Parts: sequence; C-alpha cells; structure tokens
Amino acid sequence: MSDGHPTAAQKEALRIICDHEPIPTDRLAGELLAARPGSTNPRYSLAITRMAGTLAWRLQAQGFVAEAEFDRWKTTPDGRALIACSSRDS
Repeated sequence: MSDGHPTAAQKEALRIICDHEPIPTDRLAGELLAARPGSTNPRYSLAITRMAGTLAWRLQAQGFVAEAEFDRWKTTPDGRALIACSSRDS
C-alpha cells in the first residue's frame, strides 16, 4: 500500500482477479508472470509467485477482494469500482 491507496501492482492483480474470478493464487502468479518480461534471475518466477499471495492478501485486507473458497479470489463491489471492472455475476 502507498498511503492507504492500492499500488500499481495491486491494481494489476485486482484487474487479473476480476478478469478470471474466482482465481487461485497460483494462476494469479502465472498471469502476473505472463504480463512481465522474462528475467535471467533464477529466482524471478519464485519471487513473482510469492508476490501474488502477498498482493491478494493485501487486497483482501483493504476490502477489494474476498476468498470465494479456499485459495480462490474474487473481487468485491469496492474492488470492481476501483478499477471500473464489471463482474460476470453482477
């Protein structure tokens, strides 16, 4: 978070969650990896995978996503409003 506001990375994760909900954390990680250029650092994909879980947790703490079921995320009305995303089940 940046002064209580979602960061660019959090908004990117929120957009991915909205587009693919309910989405498991490992798929969120894969989508985040696919959206970035590759790296020669052997720990890069591990770091992005770990970041996906942290992003989802922070978005949940802010009330922008909720667990649809264990380890599957969906956007809340506040989350959809933040990024102007229309949910499939709205």
